[in-house]
Amino acid sequence: MEESRIIEVKDATANPAPLGLLGFGMTTVLLNIHNAGFYELGSMILAMGIFYGGVAQIIAGIMEWKKNNTFGATAFTSYGLFWLTLVGLILIPKLGWTETPSNGSMVAYLILWGIFTSLMFIGTLKLNRALQFVFASLAVLFFLLAAGDATGSAAIKHFAGFEGIVCGASAIYTAIAQVLNEIYKKTILPLGTGAS
Repeated sequence: MEESRIIEVKDATANPAPLGLLGFGMTTVLLNIHNAGFYELGSMILAMGIFYGGVAQIIAGIMEWKKNNTFGATAFTSYGLFWLTLVGLILIPKLGWTETPSNGSMVAYLILWGIFTSLMFIGTLKLNRALQFVFASLAVLFFLLAAGDATGSAAIKHFAGFEGIVCGASAIYTAIAQVLNEIYKKTILPLGTGAS
């Protein structure tokens, strides 16, 4: 009788998380510079939302799925599709396909994304401090944006913009930390306890 052997296949594919975090982080920073009142919403933000915030994060999510990382696949694919839906909410009415979303519907949209992000934050408690900060600050951002829309307060919207810049910058930091720590095979930028 022939002895059966178990062959272990080593995953030699790259870590997709930095791509997803950069797609999220850079697009978030740029949108929130607008929210903070520094420039108008224009094609630069919409293009970033489609291609880097949207498509790049979806690609990262698919790559995380291939790596058997349910959290990464869910997060990156979801937030990639968030960016695409956000751009759709802006562009579809301009194309005349439907009415501009009501204030109330945008509040519901932002609150639902805040709830989703809060639930995903629970998953980061098993990961590192950097990711915990990204998800916690993103949940706060969604709720601030919802409050800004619900009240019509420019002050809340501008404050949300500054908070969003911090949130996006934290994602950029986390991505670059993962890249540099991997390249140098040591901690160049700390991520906190947990996975690097």
